[in-house]
Amino acid sequence: MILQGKRVALPPAPVVHKQFESHAHTTPDAVAVVCAGQQVTYAELDARANRFAHFLVARGCGRGAKVGVCLDYSVDMLVAILGTLKAGAAYVPLDPAYPPARLKLLLGQIPDLALIVASPATAAMVESAAAEAVDLQQLSDHLAALPAAAPDTAVTGDDVCYAVFTSGSTGTPKLTAVRHEGWFNLMNWLTLEYGLHSGSHNLVVSAFGFDLSQRALMTPLFCGATQHLMASRNFDAMMAYRMLTQHEIRVVHCASSTLYLLVDWESARGGDALTRLDYILIGGEPLKVERLTDWARRENNTCTVLHQYGVAECTDVATSFDFAGYRPGEHDIAPVGRPAYNTEIHLLDEQLRGVGPGEYGEVYISGASVGAGYLNGSGPESAKFSTVVVDGETRRMYRTGDRGCVNSAGDLVVAGRMDAQVKVRGMRIDPTDIERALGRLDGVREAAVVVSHHVGDGELVAFIVPAGDDLGEQPDENDVRARLLAALPRNMVPARFVSIPRIPLSPHGKVDRAALVDACRNLYTDSATTA
Repeated sequence: MILQGKRVALPPAPVVHKQFESHAHTTPDAVAVVCAGQQVTYAELDARANRFAHFLVARGCGRGAKVGVCLDYSVDMLVAILGTLKAGAAYVPLDPAYPPARLKLLLGQIPDLALIVASPATAAMVESAAAEAVDLQQLSDHLAALPAAAPDTAVTGDDVCYAVFTSGSTGTPKLTAVRHEGWFNLMNWLTLEYGLHSGSHNLVVSAFGFDLSQRALMTPLFCGATQHLMASRNFDAMMAYRMLTQHEIRVVHCASSTLYLLVDWESARGGDALTRLDYILIGGEPLKVERLTDWARRENNTCTVLHQYGVAECTDVATSFDFAGYRPGEHDIAPVGRPAYNTEIHLLDEQLRGVGPGEYGEVYISGASVGAGYLNGSGPESAKFSTVVVDGETRRMYRTGDRGCVNSAGDLVVAGRMDAQVKVRGMRIDPTDIERALGRLDGVREAAVVVSHHVGDGELVAFIVPAGDDLGEQPDENDVRARLLAALPRNMVPARFVSIPRIPLSPHGKVDRAALVDACRNLYTDSATTA
């Protein structure tokens, strides 16, 4: 089964920063970025980025080089990113929100890192790197003397524009490289398909290290709009919602779990900042539709929610589905829709044969979005990038490891990871299936299920956020178990149910399952102490 995205011609050199430069030329006085009360125009941002690009080229950090960026959200971050692109180099996000040990691990996984852009607040976080760290503020006098025009650097669509870390099934972080052609294709599709324009102002709410954040940072500059940045290292729902209320923001990209928090904030206060947006683009983890249904059906809600699917290895987004088309009675799982421009979705069996409509297979992605591979990879995960003959035609593909099918409407449905199943008491179980069943129960707002290995071969533990406003209204454990038994086999019903006020999130805005496993450890320790 193949889903084919619309074929759209790209320019001879589909290079992302050239689109930004065209706006800097035609609308130089338009506001490009707003952060902490500071406003910078397109012309100003372009000139500052050009000067930094000249600095990089003079240092030998031009085409093909890798430049680390370890900065909090700021104007300097965009200067560093755009300047790196203009020099022909690729940037690597080094998220200051990560623990120091994690950053040290990531730094050791970047081959031939040329330079790191840091600040006084982040310099100590990257001191373990062999590469030199520079501070744009300390370099301000030197940069001011460099040309304000762009350097004469040839950049092609096949060149790498950025590389982000993804966890990888081996446990070692993988540094996956994205090409200019794929990134340009993604933003060109978003701009044309959804009518983004100079008024499609954006607010970044996800962590810098997240692959989703890269398109969130660049898309407004691609279409001539204003980028709003929160002056906060970690996600702050109150600050984010206040900015949505105070500014003419029209678009937000975020993980699903981040949107749940914003929806809760709006619902509790009777606000309408979210409902007045043009678009919210969500993805990155399985969607819990029950968390959005009531909000989406609110009167006067004119916001279009796009449920999207993709992987970092293929430029973040491969398909998109308008959540307004979701029908609980028709869809057990919310679809993720149709492919982006110049993108193909293949559903193949173990022999790389296409499966039929409605049949499940592994999701493969081909087309312009397929990245350049893992920069630090030589192990088994690198084999996920391959050249495959499908229907007599040779295609470069990425094997996602996700299980999906095409429904009767022609939309892709992703049911979960091929390797997401866990074995409990000899039986294989997908925790996502249990979470979906729990989310449909009255009295349960949200749930996350993990396996605790503190007892025997392990047992399932469900963490539940009650539908009420406090834990005093938590559902009875025996009642939840009985209702779950009516929907699931006995071996899929968790052994323990724990009510918590909220599901913990990682810096990327996804469910922090590691934190829940740690909570299990404390849970069993407390039980043993009590006994």
